[in-house]
Amino acid sequence: MDNYLSRITINPEICHGKPCIRGMRWPVDVILDLLSSEMSVEDILSDHAELEREDIIASLQYAKLLASGKSLSEVA
Repeated sequence: MDNYLSRITINPEICHGKPCIRGMRWPVDVILDLLSSEMSVEDILSDHAELEREDIIASLQYAKLLASGKSLSEVA
């Protein structure tokens, strides 16, 4: 799981410090919004070529981590 979570970056200079994918301006919450709108992983990847399947998995794992009450710093 740590390998996927390494794709999640937090930088105060990017998207106001929101957790993002690989330092890009793709906040994790936007990925989760796309998934919750019933877009498939394939649809997301087709529409947004800069994203990779592992980015979506990382977003889900990050959400799971937060739901468990932990943070990135606790698994790093």
